[in-house]
Parts: sequence; structure tokens; C-alpha cells
Amino acid sequence: MSEIATFCASFKKDFIPRVQNPRQPVRFWSEKDVLHGSVVDAYVIILRTRGCSWALSSGCTMCGYFNDSMLSAVSAEELLAQFETAMQHYKGEKIVKLFTSGSFLDASEIPVPVQDHILSTLNKTAEKISVESRPEYITEKSIDSIQKNILLKKFEIGIGLETSNDFIREHAINKGFTFQDYKKAAGLLKQHKVHVKTYVLMKPPFLTEKQSLNDCLRTAKDTASYTDLLSFNPTNIQRHTVVDYLWNRNQYRPPWLWSIVECLQQSTRLTDAFVKCDVVAGGSSRGAHNCGLCDKKVLHAIEEYSLTQQPEVFKDLSCPCQDQWRDQLDLESLSFGSHVDFSRWNP
Repeated sequence: MSEIATFCASFKKDFIPRVQNPRQPVRFWSEKDVLHGSVVDAYVIILRTRGCSWALSSGCTMCGYFNDSMLSAVSAEELLAQFETAMQHYKGEKIVKLFTSGSFLDASEIPVPVQDHILSTLNKTAEKISVESRPEYITEKSIDSIQKNILLKKFEIGIGLETSNDFIREHAINKGFTFQDYKKAAGLLKQHKVHVKTYVLMKPPFLTEKQSLNDCLRTAKDTASYTDLLSFNPTNIQRHTVVDYLWNRNQYRPPWLWSIVECLQQSTRLTDAFVKCDVVAGGSSRGAHNCGLCDKKVLHAIEEYSLTQQPEVFKDLSCPCQDQWRDQLDLESLSFGSHVDFSRWNP
């Protein structure tokens, strides 16, 4: 096991999960999304599982979703009870996004009979179903099983590629698979006419703001022929992770919102995929943020762009802190280590 993998695993060594009900999902809610070019309602369900198989062995430097996992076996009956609880609040939204702490297609996390029941149930009402999976679980067998349950439906699988750079993915993120693994899985999905969503991480630990921005744009270009939707995910500080460890020592700052705006604007020239960004904890010190004065306005523009793909939403955005962001991009190559987030500094 590499040093970064060992470091990731160390945060789980003495971690004691909260007492949680295995019959209750983590969360469920309704939000806006896009289907066939129109803004529609989407229903989001997060099931509480035993946890991501990769997280149980090591995990990623920024991912703290294991905090909501049971970290012990969850029976098929309990998982179905969670799903039924969430479906009691389902109001016929056209899109249903089904998330777990790891991979929906991982049979050790979601048994195949549970997968079949969930998909066949959603197939009756939803026009689009979206799940997530690591590449190793995307196989001919798993896709064939899925397509028996969702014939004629628009189905989407999200893959957390994070970056097309294998060195960054291995040493800064500890993802546990290669860009070639992603390309193989995405190619297989394309063959079966399953839509591909690719998650790209904005600002992994150990990268400067400018390095991360350039990496996101390079990844947008490298994935252009493989993905239908590109989702930029700005790192937010989740507890019991490497990023949390660094942030608590003021050795890491989440990305600027200006970097997200720049990334969204430039990526349109690099890919034909639908491009979006969901900012978790935006405007807070634990999430992507600017100076605090312009955050709300910039976040709204990012949200609007993610629904409309209209660059005009960024036209009138300005703030004095934009110069500070530009200065950081220019000066990072001359400094050593991470820039201090002075907004958190108290003399």
C-alpha cells in the first residue's frame, strides 16, 4: 500500500460510526435538473449502505461519505425498506438520481436482486434514472442485467474519474483505478447506449489553484469522446479525510468560485458534453468560496449555467476579490506550499 493510501486508511482505523438506522435512507429531496433540453424536477435518493468497497480498504483523500455509511452489513430487506421510505415522498419527478456511499453496481454493497427491484420500480414512472459506479463494476453482465429492467428508458451511470492524469489520481486522490479503466468502462456503456456522466474533481489536495484549473480543462478535453455529461465537483471539506487534516492546519483551501466560473466558460471550447457544476457547501470556509461578499451572486450564476448552458449568466459578475484570485494564480508558481486562506486567520 502506498503512503497516501496508508494515510487515507489511517483516518478510518479508529473511526467509530454514529449509531444509524439501517432501514432509513441518508437523505431524499427534489431539485431541478435538465432532461431533453428542458428544466424539470429530479428526485434524489441517497441509500445508507455498508459503504464504498474502496473506502473500506483505503479510500480517496477528499471523500468522507463513509461518515454516513453503516460500515457493517446492511441486509437486502433493510435496503429495500430504505427505498420504500424514500418512495413514499416521490411525486413523479421525471428524473430519479439514486446514490449510495459507493457504487450502485457493486453487488457487495447493493445486491443484484435489490438493484433489479429498484430499477424495475423506477422504470414504471421515471423518464431518466441515474446511478453511480466505479469502473470495475461496469461489465457486460451488469449492463445486461440493468437493461432487462429499464428497457426504453434513458439510463445514466456516473463515474468519478476526477482527472485524466493518472499521477494526480494515484498520488493526490488515491482513486484506485486508471484512466484506461475509465475509458474501457465508458466505451462499454456507449456500446450499450447507456449515457455516461463523468465527475471531475476541482482542486485535489497538493495541487495549486492554477494547476487544478488546468487539470480540469485538460480532463474536459481528454474525456470529450467518452462522456455525455461533465460534472465539475469542487472539493469540500468532509470530516475524517486527508483534506480535512490539511484544512484544519490551514494547509488547504477549497477552490475559488472564480475558478469554477473560468472552468465552465473555457470547457465549452473543449467538449460537446453538457457541462455542469454542483457546489456543495458553497460560500462557506469548508466549500468553494470567494470573499464572502459576492459568493451568493456567483453561486447563483453557476447554478443557472448548469441548467441553461448560457454563458451570459456570467456576463455581469465582478468583485474586487477577482483581482486577488488572479494574483494567486500568478504567484503560486513562485511560492512554496499552500497559500494561507487569510479569511480564516485570526491574529
